[in-house]
Amino acid sequence: MTCYNRRNTTLECLRCLHSQELPKGVRFDVYLVDDGCTDGTGDAVHAKYPDVHVLQGDGNLYWCGGMRMAWAEAMKGDYDYYLWLNDDTMLLRGAINTMLETAHEVREQEGRDGIIVSSCRDSESGRHTYGGMVKRNRCSRLPDQPMPPGDQMQRCDTMNGNLVLVPREVFNLLGNLSPDYTHTFGDVDYGMRARRSGVPIWVAPEHLAECEANARVRLWTVPSVPLKERWRDMCGPRGLPPRQWYVYVKRHTGAAWPFYAVKPLVRVLFPGLWNLRYG
Repeated sequence: MTCYNRRNTTLECLRCLHSQELPKGVRFDVYLVDDGCTDGTGDAVHAKYPDVHVLQGDGNLYWCGGMRMAWAEAMKGDYDYYLWLNDDTMLLRGAINTMLETAHEVREQEGRDGIIVSSCRDSESGRHTYGGMVKRNRCSRLPDQPMPPGDQMQRCDTMNGNLVLVPREVFNLLGNLSPDYTHTFGDVDYGMRARRSGVPIWVAPEHLAECEANARVRLWTVPSVPLKERWRDMCGPRGLPPRQWYVYVKRHTGAAWPFYAVKPLVRVLFPGLWNLRYG
């Protein structure tokens, strides 16, 4: 886990985690990166949950950097699984049990371990928000279509990193999240690297957590915003940093990478025309 200035949210996430009823013989340890929080998150977590391993970041790690730090520390332990958990993702009753059961089913069906993805829904509307992702069609190179869960486990191409179970066998093959990314792309890239390496990715049945969709406005796509501000927003860690986007598409789109590489540049320069063409 990694967090930044969401003390109450982080504490509620940990409460939901510690409220899980686990199968006999299953235990967990929590590794949480406090990425320079100024609201006392780390101290509050330590006071409420003294067994949580709180690691200190410098405020510039963002999601990928924080998760890499937490995972690098966790890998020193002898764990069968690693669980990615966003601090704004609230586990529903039986979530971990369902993920472990799904992992067992995948192992029996595939003959090897696979990544297990949990789906999230909005707490008020019940609308699907995060989880597995698939390609829109056979011609698509990048999976960007959300896959709502069903009543049975189902395959996907990659995933959002809100709640993901990674078996030790998969970690030993793929390693940590890529250092090429700061905030965006790290989770999706990991899933696509897994699929390319032959690792299956399965979405567990039903929604297993609640998490509201990110309400951040992508200013770099808004025609009324001045170009200078659009460019700054796109290049920021939470935008679509060109160098990181280049790495991502070069890695995953084959010979079509130049086409994908220039798409954000066209959109940031001509957002009005883009919206007319693509809506």
